[in-house]
Amino acid sequence: MAKVSVFRLYLLRGVYLLIAVGLGVQMWPKVFGHVATMMLPQGILTCMLWALSVLAILGIRYPLQMLPLLFFEMTWKAAWLLTVAFPLWSRGRMDPGTADTAFACLMVVIVPIAVPWSYVVAHYVRNPGDPWTGVRGIGPSRT
Repeated sequence: MAKVSVFRLYLLRGVYLLIAVGLGVQMWPKVFGHVATMMLPQGILTCMLWALSVLAILGIRYPLQMLPLLFFEMTWKAAWLLTVAFPLWSRGRMDPGTADTAFACLMVVIVPIAVPWSYVVAHYVRNPGDPWTGVRGIGPSRT
């Protein structure tokens, strides 16, 4: 199995800390302040980003176990940049709010630098998945 250096673990912890603090400063006051008065989409987004900041705190303690959180972070930001920001930018129709969000999303470039990709390949690509049968309540019973 792939070993992860102490340096890489601290780099991951730094990324989780950046997410926890960056989102925490913005989302915690909203969640505990006036999320109930927001429009539905904004309230959902606020709560999801708040949850991401909470889970990032777990990533500081368990950097390898919380790697799927970083996968989620990279995936949603890449999807938004490609499907929303880039088309608006390429048509010259990006407003200042969208530009600010795009800049914030582009900060995701630090995440793939911190991710221990050999560990990811060993644990998520080469490692066999969990069985689909034989688990209580899933698949055919073996009675």
